[in-house]
Amino acid sequence: MAKRKPEIRIRTFGIYSKWDSSDKLLPRITEVTTRVPALIDIEFGFVVNVKAAKNQRLSFCIDHPGILDADGNRRRPFDGVEYVKTNDWDFYLGDTIWAPISDKLGKWHLSVNLDDHAIAEKTFEIYAVK
Repeated sequence: MAKRKPEIRIRTFGIYSKWDSSDKLLPRITEVTTRVPALIDIEFGFVVNVKAAKNQRLSFCIDHPGILDADGNRRRPFDGVEYVKTNDWDFYLGDTIWAPISDKLGKWHLSVNLDDHAIAEKTFEIYAVK
């Protein structure tokens, strides 16, 4: 019997309510956008829905515009791995803005791969608020 091909779609993207990673509920979308004001604690990203891929490897990457570490060096992009938990699974990939704001401004590229194949990506522009 042939294995069913996974179905993937971005459900929502933009600005979300504050996310608690220990909560089973995903954050709630508050505004659909790829332009995000640089405000402390604003949450942005996207929710991708993955069907027919239970237990497959999902990798993700958040490539930021140049966040600096304590020594003033550019931090590497944030990345990680999850495994698809069910055959109809929603995965939230996002980040938030924290102080200092100056090194958070610019384009943030968020991407998700399923077994090393790109399945979802969005670029968000974080802009200064006057």
